[in-house]
Amino acid sequence: MRISIVGTGYVGLVTGACLAERGHDVTCVDVDPAKVEWINSRKAPIHEDGLPELLQRTVGKTLRASQDLAAAVADSELTFIAVGTPAAGGRIDLAYVERAAEEIGAAIASKSSFHTVVVKSTVVPGTTNGIVRRAVERTSGKSAGSGFGLGMNPEFLTEGTAVSDFARPDRIVVGGIDQRSIDAIAAVYASFQGTPKIHTNTETAEMIKYASNSVLATLISFSNEIGRLCTAIGNIDVADVMKGVHAATYFNVATPGGGSQRAPITSFLEAGCGYGGSCLPKDTTALVGQAAELGVEMPLLSSVRLINQTQPDQLLKLLRKHHPTLKGVAVAVLGLAFKPDTDDVRESPAFPILRSLRVDGATITAFDPVARPTGPDLDGVRQTSSLEEAVKDADVIIHVTRWKEFQSLPTVLKKLGRRPLVIDGRRNLNPADYERYEGVGRRVIS
Repeated sequence: MRISIVGTGYVGLVTGACLAERGHDVTCVDVDPAKVEWINSRKAPIHEDGLPELLQRTVGKTLRASQDLAAAVADSELTFIAVGTPAAGGRIDLAYVERAAEEIGAAIASKSSFHTVVVKSTVVPGTTNGIVRRAVERTSGKSAGSGFGLGMNPEFLTEGTAVSDFARPDRIVVGGIDQRSIDAIAAVYASFQGTPKIHTNTETAEMIKYASNSVLATLISFSNEIGRLCTAIGNIDVADVMKGVHAATYFNVATPGGGSQRAPITSFLEAGCGYGGSCLPKDTTALVGQAAELGVEMPLLSSVRLINQTQPDQLLKLLRKHHPTLKGVAVAVLGLAFKPDTDDVRESPAFPILRSLRVDGATITAFDPVARPTGPDLDGVRQTSSLEEAVKDADVIIHVTRWKEFQSLPTVLKKLGRRPLVIDGRRNLNPADYERYEGVGRRVIS
């Protein structure tokens, strides 16, 4: 099938490369000439496990990148919209989606063949059959259904494992305004045999995506709220509490041979310094914002957001217990990406921590194995190229991102002869390895 994809971010490029690997003929479109050049040179413009190898196998064969949206649409049967949908002012910003829809509509105006437009960007329910439909109809002069197909196909990719997630999906959701649209989108995934496939309308498909992300955010904030109470009560470690919760039958799945193993969902039932990234923060914000416009209160999701926004403060409380005044205190922040195995720093809890440290006069060093961000939040922050360099002069180490590399911290500190205060924001360091240790959700030690 000939497919065009507008947007080459984590979703667009991974989708394009994976579909190209499956034999579809794919053109990825982006306005950034540098990204187009990178892709056509078989180089990944983002850090994503398995993506460089995928580009090596597909670019120049079944995959290419272009700045020419009109030509890409004209030469394809179906177009995915995979552009950004940031949250601004407490609601979703659909400007990029609408602009893409307008340009796609203009491109199909002169096409005699039937073309299907599919939204893959995460959008609030009603967007595909509302803003997108009107934009395509306006610029194409055609009517949805008779003149072009229209559907919504949400993605369920996790940054860091997006390629494997796409190759082995747990579900494929296809929403369409009519059966013809649904059938056109379903044809893209015909080779995904054995995968549960849900066919529905566009509004339901949009809501499935939001509900899926919102429940994950809720589990994280629930765990962090329990962690706060554990700290306040004393003599309780939230990590031990969650191990007990994880042991329940409904959080385990059967394995061949009669055994069982923890269900993946339990990774969201762990206390830490909060969630970040391009999905959970903006999607919960967008859903609460849409509800407010409709006069619907969302007290649960509003609380989920508030807990997450204030969770980085829990690390700073632990720090100030030992250092009431931070002026001149050398602090090393380990991890800038919002999660391991990605260079994405959007909404990372590292940044509110960095801002607070700077305001309080700390001397800040930061290290991330992959992410090298720039911007105002990094003003006055020395970024290093190694873990050892980051911690060699540190009075305090704040562990923010769960990179495997940080498991070597005890060895590095022993080599340096350093005994800093270690604040574990992810609760995956062993307290016994450090003379001075504090962890989120753990009884505060004097």
